[in-house]
Amino acid sequence: MPNTWRPPITSPLQRGPAEQMGVIPRRLLLALAGAAIVAVPASAAPKVYTVSVQQMAFGVLPAGPRVGDVIEWVNNDIFVHSAIARDKSFDLELKPKAHVRMTLKQAGTVAFYCRYHPGMTGKLAVGK
Repeated sequence: MPNTWRPPITSPLQRGPAEQMGVIPRRLLLALAGAAIVAVPASAAPKVYTVSVQQMAFGVLPAGPRVGDVIEWVNNDIFVHSAIARDKSFDLELKPKAHVRMTLKQAGTVAFYCRYHPGMTGKLAVGK
């Protein structure tokens, strides 16, 4: 039986040109893949902000919501209310003790009001 044992290769320099060609691209590929993973920022999960409605008024509006974040409107009043954007970007019915969620779709300042109580107004500033 012929002897087929070969000493282990411990360095790329000990490999032949064909073997080196296979090693270098793999290492380069791994380095580039690692760089790509590091370079791509992780997308942040959307934040949920709560706007409370009580005593015939919209509560404190959130500071800093961005496109993709969620506004949860909570009607803690005994009356039906609504939140309607003057630019028609949203129209929400808020029944007593109900929670309604909406995702912010566009940046800018949106003025809104209650259809049933026109004195109830607010402005929501949405960032990019």
